Amino acid sequence: MKIAVIPARKNSKRIKNKNIKSFFGKPIISYAIKCAIKSKLFDKIIVSTDSVKIAKISKKFGAIAPFLRPKKLSSDTAFTIDVIKHTLNWLYNKNIKPDYVCCIYPTTPLLKPQDLKKSYSIIKQNKFDFIVSSAKYSHPIERSFEIKKNKIKLFKSNKIFSRTQKLKTYDHDAGQFYWGKSNAWIRKNNILTSKCFAYRLPKLRAQDIDNIEDWNFVEKIFKLNN
Repeated sequence: MKIAVIPARKNSKRIKNKNIKSFFGKPIISYAIKCAIKSKLFDKIIVSTDSVKIAKISKKFGAIAPFLRPKKLSSDTAFTIDVIKHTLNWLYNKNIKPDYVCCIYPTTPLLKPQDLKKSYSIIKQNKFDFIVSSAKYSHPIERSFEIKKNKIKLFKSNKIFSRTQKLKTYDHDAGQFYWGKSNAWIRKNNILTSKCFAYRLPKLRAQDIDNIEDWNFVEKIFKLNN
């Protein structure tokens, strides 16, 4: 049994009502729900929210929102893994015991059903606890620097003259989705462990929407591809 969980709290700080803000005429969360439905992977698509309004909108587009998330798990400091644990405990109390849970973030209009299907196939056929959607840094991080009081502090000063081809490739969390075995979600407090596989997304589809500049950029990408 496979469950999708879309965590969508109210009161986002940098973009007002971000999780239900209109994106080309539809609430942006509807794209995550539609992607999950189109993948044909999930027995249930659950939206975990503390908002009656978000719950109603989510149900309209085909998800369920069978509970309201408690306040302590709805702040901007709450961890995603705790939100998934809360959903799993709610399911266990209903005697529903999924094998896998996929956390899909609500602001992922560039996500494709094939990403969910391919990554599920990987976790099913291997001994990973989790799969994280990742993106490759476009520039070597060894050449990065911090700016403090208009002064530059190099991250790795001994690498500044190294040829790009000789520097390592690093990835970061793309902020799109996570797959996890249910028992791993319950037992672990961290997703990024040695038993986590990175499913690398193409750069233009690995866009985390954190502020209005991100939002505007994703709109441009979406428009070019739809």
